[in-house]
Amino acid sequence: MRVAYFPGCSLQGSAREFDESLRAVARRIGLDLIEVPDWNCCGASSGHAVDHLLSVALPARILGLAEKTGAQDLLVPCSACYNRLVTARQELREDQTLKAEVCELIEMELRLTVRVRNIVEVLKEAMEGKDFPAIETPFVHKVACYYGCLLVRPHKIVKFDRPEDPQVMDELMQAIGAEPVDWAFKVECCGAGMTLARTELVAKLCGRILDDAEARGAEVMIAACPMCHANLDMRRPDIEALAGRKFAIPIMYITQALGVALGIDASRLGLDRHMVPVVFKRAEQPGADEPRA
Repeated sequence: MRVAYFPGCSLQGSAREFDESLRAVARRIGLDLIEVPDWNCCGASSGHAVDHLLSVALPARILGLAEKTGAQDLLVPCSACYNRLVTARQELREDQTLKAEVCELIEMELRLTVRVRNIVEVLKEAMEGKDFPAIETPFVHKVACYYGCLLVRPHKIVKFDRPEDPQVMDELMQAIGAEPVDWAFKVECCGAGMTLARTELVAKLCGRILDDAEARGAEVMIAACPMCHANLDMRRPDIEALAGRKFAIPIMYITQALGVALGIDASRLGLDRHMVPVVFKRAEQPGADEPRA
């Protein structure tokens, strides 16, 4: 499977482990990633709050560069980037005047033929393929699959999964041996880009998310967004200070959980980069926890 790949700013910085684990898994499952050359920031999460034309032009340039790779699909693993690109593509397809203005601004013609796809749907397609490698180490955990607010909304544009109770990530986790829990906060906002401007608000929102996940018996939270991961993992001291309690549950990217199940070494998955230590169990010894990062 050959796809254009837009890592975005986060996966080159604070979320390097997402990029590392994605590339490691991609090599294992035969996913050919063609990184978009000379890519730029998509504008999340501030561009669209400053200037509408800029908020469309930034992702439009990425779409134009992706078209030049010859790939039919553009994989955008960051939920915020995915949301900006799929929204901009829709706006450009519906507004020819805007499209002409943007094309002149970015000095590039746009055919808008490349499909913007998120990490969950690409992994689902890969796992349904005939040549997907066997699971070596079943991920025997109760997991809370956290989609966040940007992966499935707005539904009329994204058109992915169910907006209030999405299931695709849960199905992927079941396929690698995990047991997804039924919980109430899988699409609630974590505070996203307000982690610096409104730290207390982020801590309050994340505390509610972690509290519900642990109350439902989840041992690991699975995420697919760098901003969600940063808020739930990096902001843990702020969260715990506001909540007045400790939260033990670690946060893993979906690519890391899949990588563990495929037998990829923890160091190649970036598990040592987490603020909250990741601990997981061996399938052959259900009662024993083995620290891996």
